Amino acid sequence: METHLFPLRCAVVGRGRIGSALAAGLGLGEPLGRGADAADADIVLLAVPDGEIAAAAAAVAPGRLVGHLSGATTLAPLAPHEAFSIHPLMTVTGGRTSFAGATAAVAGSTERALAIARALAAHLGMRPFEVADADRAAYHAAASIASNFLVALEGAAERLAATAGVDRDAFVPLVRATLENWAALGPEQALTGPIARGDDATVERQRAAVGQRCPELLPAWDALASLTRDLAAVRA
Repeated sequence: METHLFPLRCAVVGRGRIGSALAAGLGLGEPLGRGADAADADIVLLAVPDGEIAAAAAAVAPGRLVGHLSGATTLAPLAPHEAFSIHPLMTVTGGRTSFAGATAAVAGSTERALAIARALAAHLGMRPFEVADADRAAYHAAASIASNFLVALEGAAERLAATAGVDRDAFVPLVRATLENWAALGPEQALTGPIARGDDATVERQRAAVGQRCPELLPAWDALASLTRDLAAVRA
């Protein structure tokens, strides 16, 4: 439930996947349930859905440093507490997920709160960086594109490939290599394929196949083809 860091006592409120993973990473016991006042702690981390942050913060006893884990939410729902936030830029799929090697967006209402956010991130093995309140929505939207939309896109590729009798495993090396190329080279240099080569005839055959096999994917194909052409034009 709590641990001694900095040497302040920490507690996590929220028993979902990220709350459990956070508690494990900080060497705590089980997280506290929603609505806990965390009166025995000095630092309280609210691992609750965005819409419940304000209510969870209101339940915390006064005098604590209170933080949330939301990427899109400012510090406003934590008032009047001395407030901070830590948003691990990673996916958490289970209670034993490690945070080591990830980055984390941090913010603080005071210099002390910001220092606590940075120290907590570092303790969990993450590299912290600051995101201003005015940039939170754009930052979080970028995270959704990079992670959630990528999964949705691979799901669409899997669906279309299945019509040709090819399973997901065949595409895994391609996807991994593409991601590594993007990380190492940037989008312009990592781009390959018929659009990058200016092979319009092949692109038209591909589009026709999508329209025939998975017509519900055609609007997404057209939008992504347009984005790819824009990227190819920048590279040229």
